[in-house]
Amino acid sequence: MAIKQTTNEGLKRAYLITITAAEIASKIEAEIKKIAPQVKMPGFRPGKVPANLVKKMHGEQIHGQTVNDMIRDSVDGLIRDEDLRPAMQPSVSLGESYEEGKDAEITVELEVLPVVEAPSADGLKLEKLTVPVTDEQLEEAIANIAGSNKSYKDAAKSKKAAEGNQLIIDFVGKLDGEEFEGGKAEDAALVIGSGAFIPGFEEQLVGVKTGDEKTITVTFPEEYQAENLAGKEATFDITVKAVKVETETKIDDEFAKNLGLDSLEKLQEIMKGQLEQQTAGLTRTQMKRQLLDQLAAGHDFEVPSQMVEAEFEQIWAQLQQEAAKEEDPEAAIKEIEAEKDDYKTIAERRVRLGLLLSEIGQANGVEVTQQEMQMLVQQAAQQYREEDRERFMQYIQQEPMAAAQLRAPLYEDKVVDFLFDKAEVTEREVTLEELQAAIEADEEAEAEKAKAAPKKKAAAKKPAAKKAPAKKAPAKKAAAKDADEKPAAKKAPAKKSPAKEPAAKTAEKKPAAKKAPAKKAPAKKAPAKKPAAKK
Repeated sequence: MAIKQTTNEGLKRAYLITITAAEIASKIEAEIKKIAPQVKMPGFRPGKVPANLVKKMHGEQIHGQTVNDMIRDSVDGLIRDEDLRPAMQPSVSLGESYEEGKDAEITVELEVLPVVEAPSADGLKLEKLTVPVTDEQLEEAIANIAGSNKSYKDAAKSKKAAEGNQLIIDFVGKLDGEEFEGGKAEDAALVIGSGAFIPGFEEQLVGVKTGDEKTITVTFPEEYQAENLAGKEATFDITVKAVKVETETKIDDEFAKNLGLDSLEKLQEIMKGQLEQQTAGLTRTQMKRQLLDQLAAGHDFEVPSQMVEAEFEQIWAQLQQEAAKEEDPEAAIKEIEAEKDDYKTIAERRVRLGLLLSEIGQANGVEVTQQEMQMLVQQAAQQYREEDRERFMQYIQQEPMAAAQLRAPLYEDKVVDFLFDKAEVTEREVTLEELQAAIEADEEAEAEKAKAAPKKKAAAKKPAAKKAPAKKAPAKKAAAKDADEKPAAKKAPAKKSPAKEPAAKTAEKKPAAKKAPAKKAPAKKAPAKKPAAKK
């Protein structure tokens, strides 16, 4: 086997690997001898089938598998011997002219990770904006809970039901005069105007009184969960057993106990913690942006174009999904198209920051433990159907790149936390509005830099633009924020990382590449006991 380097430009590398026909033939003969004892053939005792017959029967399959194995081994050896750190999966192809009996020429193309000196964690200065929870915020949060836990009392029997009143009813649903399964209930509670039942149901009960009997006609929505009812017209025979009016909810210890807590003080404690947690996320976002800006300002090295393209595709997919939700999707898409280059700049920044964070983490012993990784895999497995979860977990174990993608967000957070601990942090109390304004001010300031920054063909001396332009459509703002908060912190592959799946053209018999099991589709809900309830 011979290896010749054909490209060495920046981070791009290309090699031509030649495996001689003699090497391939020798390997095939060795493989035939290895499997011959297990081959069964009529007329021969087990293990006594001649090698030439084994080759005649299974030669094509053995040849294809052997060449694939030799290609994979040669690429693994290349990466190991040349001390390469592939940025992404190498592109491996077998020459079109190859056929059995000839030398195999394999082209390997890849980009390597840049050599980056881990930045010092010393000298970082960050301002932490904290938002104290006010008594007014706490009272409002608890009042909202009370509002969603309303209580009702019986009204006078002459009371006509109005919007906001609660009815206690029995009902029987019928299709073409026949009761249908799941269409009957007793003592069902319904608040008029709540939208809990299908359109047209609640509206027809306005004005009823305790003891009334009424038959209403409704049409189930076309997308209703029970297929036998979807789009069908049905009648409901209703008996009104009570009309109730809302009572004022007194926020006291008794109210807290109804929620399963010991006292109002305990409820206040829990709610305060939740409110603090909500603002803590914004505080972290603002601090993280400061941190990333300081890192980006001092580093501007070439990054692998394949990693940038992959990162851009993720950002672009998110932008398009958000744009599709806008009132005018076409206009939103045109707007993001107009600034496509700015989002490519964001992708480049994310990759650069990701590599920086990776180097900092490795230099300082930051790691994701085996236990943490197991928890990540188990959490991710819950997205799949139960029968596919085990297969997904095996896929993660067998595919290092998939495992790295799963690990990356947690690894990044741990590196960021490490840098937070090392930084000189000053705290300042602000209001929630001031914190949000500070985050938006960062976006606007960096937006101007992004617009002013020249589009560069190669690594320039100035740091890349840091954030997406501000004051864009909501879709763009969301993606821009995500771009800064989540740099592509992909941990650098180990120097001896084996290449995966060489694209050998002889592999017609090659097993299909492993794929992660498809995520489970949302399960169809069984018809509710109250078929009038909205889907």
